[in-house]
Amino acid sequence: MSAGTVNPALDVIEATLKESDLEYAFHEGSDGAPSGVVVAVPGERRLVTNTIFTVGDHTVRVEAFICRKPDEDFEKVYRYLLRRNRRLFGLAYTLDNLGDIYLIGRIALESVSPDVIDGILGQVVQAVEADFNMLLELGFHSSIQKEWEWRVKRGESLKNLKAFEHLIDDGDDD
Repeated sequence: MSAGTVNPALDVIEATLKESDLEYAFHEGSDGAPSGVVVAVPGERRLVTNTIFTVGDHTVRVEAFICRKPDEDFEKVYRYLLRRNRRLFGLAYTLDNLGDIYLIGRIALESVSPDVIDGILGQVVQAVEADFNMLLELGFHSSIQKEWEWRVKRGESLKNLKAFEHLIDDGDDD
């Protein structure tokens, strides 16, 4: 499905996503016309990061959900995010009203080009691949440990928890 718009920025975004062979869907604005695109950005540590490009009057807003509000050690998580913001390009970590973690950014309409869209998507992938497991480790370590124990007791696969094996106390104190 094509946007079929007279919105040059949205057309550039769509063409870039097609060229990159990424899955996407349009979302509508209040007038019922396409106002943006939701892109499924693939990764390894986080398999898919949904990223939204919303075209406004002067800018394109970029927003990617990273993870829900941490269960614990908020201060460590937030310190990590603030430090990471210093090294990100075009995006920054933020929190929503619930405390969930997002990457956000804005692109001036006149700056929208295939290279800029590709660069922003690359930054989403780079940030998620570099930070996702650390955010889970910092903010959800007790949940990870409980999940590990539950899976071991039931004989379930630990495949997607292997990255967190160093958090598990195996009970060997000898």
